[in-house]
Amino acid sequence: MIDFPIVKIGELIKSGEAEIQTGPFGTQLKASDYSDHGYPVINVRNVGFGDIRTESLEFIDDRVAEKLPTHRLMQNDIVFGRKGAVERHGLITGAQEGWYQGSDCLRLRFNSSRVNPKFISYFFRTQAHQDWMMAVCAFGATMASLNQDIVKLINVPVPPIDIQNKIVGLLFAYDDLIENNKRRIALLENMAEEIYREWFVRFRFPGWQEEEFEKGLPVDWSIKKLSDILSLQYGKALKNEDRAEGSVPVYGSSGVVGFHNEALVERPGIIVGRKGNVGAIHWSDVAFYPIDTVYYVESDLSDHFLYYLLHSVNFINNDAAVPGLNRKQAYSNEVLVSKSGLIEQFEELVKPLYDQKKSLIKMNDNLEKTKNQLLPRLISGKLSVENLDIQLPPSMQSDQPDRADEAAA
Repeated sequence: MIDFPIVKIGELIKSGEAEIQTGPFGTQLKASDYSDHGYPVINVRNVGFGDIRTESLEFIDDRVAEKLPTHRLMQNDIVFGRKGAVERHGLITGAQEGWYQGSDCLRLRFNSSRVNPKFISYFFRTQAHQDWMMAVCAFGATMASLNQDIVKLINVPVPPIDIQNKIVGLLFAYDDLIENNKRRIALLENMAEEIYREWFVRFRFPGWQEEEFEKGLPVDWSIKKLSDILSLQYGKALKNEDRAEGSVPVYGSSGVVGFHNEALVERPGIIVGRKGNVGAIHWSDVAFYPIDTVYYVESDLSDHFLYYLLHSVNFINNDAAVPGLNRKQAYSNEVLVSKSGLIEQFEELVKPLYDQKKSLIKMNDNLEKTKNQLLPRLISGKLSVENLDIQLPPSMQSDQPDRADEAAA
């Protein structure tokens, strides 16, 4: 074990090796300044665990951006949320360079050749650091909040830069594999959906040239009520404290809401939001536990076919005083069902795609677990990389600017 030198971020700021910037004040960036397009603004909801969540981004135009030059983000900047999720942070990549920090964020920038910001980002992902942040930021407050003074108190390990680079290179290899698998999963999902749309929406199914059509529809297809092809079964209540352990995903209307040690449905299947996200459609690759805010689907037809079919169904009852999915109303929806045999052909074609997806998800779970086991040992120096030949991949070497040289220039 090697004891890495520990340095307070405040000391790095004092020596000019780092700088911190609070997001623009409300007078500088008002709600009315946001537009539908332009430069993305990172707010606390966009800060993940080392990454940036691009859902629900807000934007500013050139006019507003020109007033906020000190809040323009650079690659390798680290962004924190000031309220709520203070244990999270986002590392800015080349894809987000030129974006802006929002009013509810803090930005940390390193200007030192002896600090690799990616190494610091990995340190921020350790459970020990996150626990420290929550304890300090929540002390005496109803909502955890973060400010510059707290950031300055953070102790970070600063081993020799070659050690930092080796640790980053090793951990990044795991992240890169995980991201590559996610892209492959998305590709498999897109392929399956495109086959469905080609066969059952555009009607370019095998042998369609020989089929007879009337008013744009195959004549031997039939319109059926949803109740004719499937049944919606109620999920079962499960207390929050019983969703904390186990390997079985627990599904609510928003998706996975925890894990349990027993499954209610002993197979992969479809979940439909009943309360909350009414009509939301989810797919589980494994046995699952649907809670009482959802239905799960039972049918003799292919689940893969039904999964895509249900996305075209309007489950919203605008006449209901309280939003919810009523089974009687849901069953009244009409759907177009193909001739016998075509759904079975579709199942044979897409099932291998879903099998590949399932394998990739399992692989990612194992990669994530291994990385999380290595992370604290590498960051603390308990697991030495000194004698390992680990190089930063080319994609990371190119985004390693020597900020000290830049400052000197």
